[in-house]
Amino acid sequence: MKTIQSFTVDHTKLRPGLYISRKDGDVTTFDLRTRTPNAGDYMSNLVMHSVEHLFATAVRNGPLGEGVLYFGPMGCQTGFYLLTRGLAPEAVRDEILRVLEEICAWTEEMPGGREIECGNYRNLDLAAAKEECARYLAILKEREIDFEYEV
Repeated sequence: MKTIQSFTVDHTKLRPGLYISRKDGDVTTFDLRTRTPNAGDYMSNLVMHSVEHLFATAVRNGPLGEGVLYFGPMGCQTGFYLLTRGLAPEAVRDEILRVLEEICAWTEEMPGGREIECGNYRNLDLAAAKEECARYLAILKEREIDFEYEV
């Protein structure tokens, strides 16, 4: 059986940042790595779930929303995947920064935060999502983003 591409990245050297994980035709998978793998500092399910609700809502309602295919957490609890179609990496980078800033300033209710809208609506926390997004935004602002894995 072939090894999937994400398992070929050396996770012992991977650091938080923004990377292009793969390209499949006009679909690009971005790796929004918020934590250092295997360092013991993982996002809780509550944090991942809360960020997912906010980020997916904001990015799909933003200027690049038509090109967004999927946003969701990694099973390893160290980041998120964003799949886009036909969008330039630089435009996606700028939109990620914009969305993170929007979430940090969010004052409305949690999107999809009611029982009728979500299968685990009690497992959402606006403050936790804002804290995680502020943390990741600071990481992205302090470094140059070239999209290549730094391993």
